[in-house]
Amino acid sequence: MSRRKRQKRRTPPGAPPGTLVADPSAPKPVISVMAYGGDGCSEEVIRDVNDVRGYLPRWPVTWINVDGLGDVQTISQLADVLGLHRLAVEDTVNTHQRAKVEHYPNHLFMVAHMATCNEHLETEQVSLFLGKSFVVTFQAGQPGDPFNPVRERIRHAVGGIRQSGADHLAYCLIDAVIDGYFPVLETIGERLEELEDEIIGHPTGRTSARIHEIKRNLMTLRRTVWPLREAMNSLMRDPNPLVSDETRLFLRDCYDHTVRVIDFIETYRELGSDLMDLYLSRVSQRMTEVMKVLTIIATIFIPLTFISSIYGMNFHTDRSPWNMPELTWYLGYPLALGLMAMMALGMLYYFRRKGWLGSPDESPRPPTPPDQGGKPFDPTDTQGR
Repeated sequence: MSRRKRQKRRTPPGAPPGTLVADPSAPKPVISVMAYGGDGCSEEVIRDVNDVRGYLPRWPVTWINVDGLGDVQTISQLADVLGLHRLAVEDTVNTHQRAKVEHYPNHLFMVAHMATCNEHLETEQVSLFLGKSFVVTFQAGQPGDPFNPVRERIRHAVGGIRQSGADHLAYCLIDAVIDGYFPVLETIGERLEELEDEIIGHPTGRTSARIHEIKRNLMTLRRTVWPLREAMNSLMRDPNPLVSDETRLFLRDCYDHTVRVIDFIETYRELGSDLMDLYLSRVSQRMTEVMKVLTIIATIFIPLTFISSIYGMNFHTDRSPWNMPELTWYLGYPLALGLMAMMALGMLYYFRRKGWLGSPDESPRPPTPPDQGGKPFDPTDTQGR
């Protein structure tokens, strides 16, 4: 259900600050620009980074989205055009950062992580730069992102997003990333319910492995969301001229959603631990039931083996009448088998009465009538009560 990918530091130890080293396996950057204002919007995929300069002065808000981090030169040119700090760009290329918010003189830098869960849990770092009139987002280039609803709102002018500034766009993108955790947690919750039914019904050896996978996924989500809550708190409370007071009210809603996500994660982690305990208890119970049946079978055959072993001994009845005279009986063999069958049935009845085999006899007994001085108890007699 999950594929763990070990994050490797691509920047060599001791490298100067701001050194950009791309992952060789990362896809090449694809830069898409969406610029809008109250009068309309423009959308284009550009090939030359310098084309970005033409959008900034003409539109109130310009959103630049970069998919893929495999070309350091393109990313460095875009950073130079927009005046992005080299340390922030380095954190963008090295996709092992924890969620955080950093303030720079002319822009604000934020790191968050997206989460998707189809067959496997996947997390991806999203880096966001907020300037006075632009927002830049960097993604690792994996297929799919949660920003399509935001694009549709811009295209169709839904919710007043075109009349708002770049800080409101940044809020919308952050909110889309946080809301993307809820479908993932819903999927994990459904799998936990399936595992609970499987454990109660018929657990298998694969059950424990699936529980461990879910617990590992929840631990991954916890490592990504807990720093995100701190980042949202910092973004909401620390003053910054790029974020208006109205946008801070919306960011408070993002903070609440982050807290809800953490509550879900902690609840599911406890449920996963409870399911593991239930699984071990269920396996132990099944083993106990198997051992009980085997013990009962062995116990039944012990006296039968005793009888058959006695009659299996070679005695000479001509030597003495005490040398097992039953060997000369006409019905000795049927009597011996009948004795074994009676002993086996008697032991089975005794085991069932004791509750060792099946359910104990708990048939309800009639209520004991009160003492009426020797008079028979009559349930219709209301005067003597």
